Amino acid sequence: MNTSPTHLTLLVLLLAVIALFCTLAGAAAGLLARIDGATYATALLRGAVAFAGSATLSLALLTFILAAL
Repeated sequence: MNTSPTHLTLLVLLLAVIALFCTLAGAAAGLLARIDGATYATALLRGAVAFAGSATLSLALLTFILAAL
């Protein structure tokens, strides 16, 4: 499989965008849980679950798109 440097660069940039999106989703979920009155541990757990869920969904979508090309 010959992949050009352009494709690899685009893939790395997409993975960076996915990581940023998932981090923001996790932070927002944790912050909203804390504002709602959850303890720090519960808010951290909710943020981690949101991060993991959005990462799983984003990577599955990226895999589907790359397989379709």
